[in-house]
This record gives sequence, structure tokens and C-alpha cells, in this order.
Amino acid sequence: MNHERIVRTVLGIAAGYVILLAVWSSWLVAHTPPDTVPFQVVGLVGLFFFLIGVGMMLANIPSRENRRIRKSGLEGWARIEGAHLVARTDHASELTELDLVLTVPGSESYSGRLVFDVAPIDKPRFAVGETISIRVDPHNRDRIVLCP
Repeated sequence: MNHERIVRTVLGIAAGYVILLAVWSSWLVAHTPPDTVPFQVVGLVGLFFFLIGVGMMLANIPSRENRRIRKSGLEGWARIEGAHLVARTDHASELTELDLVLTVPGSESYSGRLVFDVAPIDKPRFAVGETISIRVDPHNRDRIVLCP
């Protein structure tokens, strides 16, 4: 989950919503029948939560670069040599630094490190000695993406 993108999205939507509320309360309310104000408030609150939901869904989409690597990257695998806890997150997962031996067919194996947000259900999959599927950027072998 890309927390930075989600925070930026929520802040952007909140800022736009504050502007919308200012325009609504200073200009639009005066031009509408007074009996409709509660319905307008309910509509505005619903709009805010709808925009937050859509914004969070779009912010959680992988970046264009990661999508490109998943689509056209070199397929390979990585053996986990070490796993070190970096930090616990607020959503019950752990940021874990993985020491990997990366293997891409047609080239020599090399070492790499990756920080990954490991959920409790995925811990056995990321244990030391396990092998995971990866995609590697053909132009920059330091850029890797884990495949599900």
C-alpha cells in the first residue's frame, strides 16, 4: 500500500472540498430554497466520502513504472537470505527488509535488498530460505517488482 500517495490524495480532496464548501455556503445557499438545505448538506457529505473512496482506490494502483516492469520486465526468482524487521505499521503488518539472491535466466545471480510491507498472513511466504517470483527492469536491474 502506498501511504504517501494516499495521504496526498486525501489532502488534495479535502482541500478541494473546503473550497467547495466555501463556495456553497457563501453563494449557493442564498440562491436555493431554504427547505432544501438539509438535503444539500447530506449530498455534500456523501460526495466527500465518495470522492475519498475513489481517490484512495486510484492512489492504491501501482505506479506506471511498476506496471511497465510487471508487463515487460524479465521474469526471474529470488531466494530470501535474510529478513529484518524495520518497523511495525499501524495496520498490523511489518515493514521488512529482505536480503535476496536474485536470479534472472541468462545472467549471473546477484544480491539485492528490498523493503516490503509483509502482512501477517504472508509471513510464511517471506521466511528465510523461501523462493519468490520477481520481475526485473531490463534497463536497470536494481528495480525489481515482486509478483504474486
